[in-house]
Amino acid sequence: MNKADLTLEELRSVGAGAFFRPSHAEALGISFYMLQRMVEQGLVEKVARGLYRLNAVEPTEHYSMAAVCALVPRAVVCLLSALHYHGIGTRLSREIWIAIPHKARAPRIHGFPVRIVRFSGPSEKYGVVPFTVEGVPTRITSPARTVVDCFRFRRLVGKETALEALRETLREGKASVDEIMRAAEVCGARALVVPYLEGMA
Repeated sequence: MNKADLTLEELRSVGAGAFFRPSHAEALGISFYMLQRMVEQGLVEKVARGLYRLNAVEPTEHYSMAAVCALVPRAVVCLLSALHYHGIGTRLSREIWIAIPHKARAPRIHGFPVRIVRFSGPSEKYGVVPFTVEGVPTRITSPARTVVDCFRFRRLVGKETALEALRETLREGKASVDEIMRAAEVCGARALVVPYLEGMA
């Protein structure tokens, strides 16, 4: 295969996307040596150890998030990063906020600033929605779940951030009161959220 023949369509045919691993390239007949040549020629970017990206695909604002999720498939994008993805609030963070299971070993991620929190019990799965970001399977907390998490982790993100997220989510119809209440109940945060919901009713 000619080096210039690596396309997004071909990567998709082997279950990858703009981000891919050497095994995906090998499935297309591209050896590791050829892959390194592509990097040298600027056709491919080496994002991190064992992770590459096709430069012909224009990166989006969610480039870093997609890269982190490609490196840590079990991660759940949450809190400030989930707020940004859903277009909720004004709080921005240079870190990618992810959650991992309570007993899981913290991943080592080089090249990207990451903030890790831990979910346990029902909160590991409830309100976690699958998306595809830059071709990467990505799990992100829903708007309702994200609001509840902001109250649960208010010491990390700030109470004002949680209140802003709640107000804007309700105002813009990104989640209903019932959806937020259900998420709060499942995640054991009813007592934290209900007083503020009642105050906005």
